[in-house]
Amino acid sequence: MNPFAIIEKYYASQPELHKLLLAHSTQVAKRALRVADAHPELGLDRQFLMEAALLHDIGIIRTNAERIYCFGTEPYICHGYLGAEMMRAEGFPRHALVCERHTGTGLTLQQIIDSGWPLPHRDMQPLTPEEQVICFADKFYSKTRLEHEKSVEEARQSLMKFGEEGIKKFDLWCTLFG
Repeated sequence: MNPFAIIEKYYASQPELHKLLLAHSTQVAKRALRVADAHPELGLDRQFLMEAALLHDIGIIRTNAERIYCFGTEPYICHGYLGAEMMRAEGFPRHALVCERHTGTGLTLQQIIDSGWPLPHRDMQPLTPEEQVICFADKFYSKTRLEHEKSVEEARQSLMKFGEEGIKKFDLWCTLFG
């Protein structure tokens, strides 16, 4: 699998967004690989980590977030499951799960229902160690401030909108992966 070819397929006509996605996703991939290197006891699949981290946000192109050059029609909260649909269509169901499960620290069915988000009513929490590491790594980088790596406290603050359970999960990941 060539993640760059898949990104090119969907993003070639939008150079600003293409550049932004590659920059952000490369940051996430590098951090995920650092976690793998620091924790060989986890037995993480490095090749999959790299590919899935590069593709985790592929669905942003279908969302409306003009600040980051996204001119689609769907709310930004939908980018994970939209990316999952794209990856399933490409024949990569394992990568699709990373797309679907990386928002916040993962979304529970109850969160989706209670928040009224326009998402499929199913659990979208990262389950495998690779899914968790990519979700964790993603919390340190924003697509609106590419040059800035968030501190642990800044990452925690950005998770406040997802509730206390998400912050507890992030804190656990800091212990496991930090």
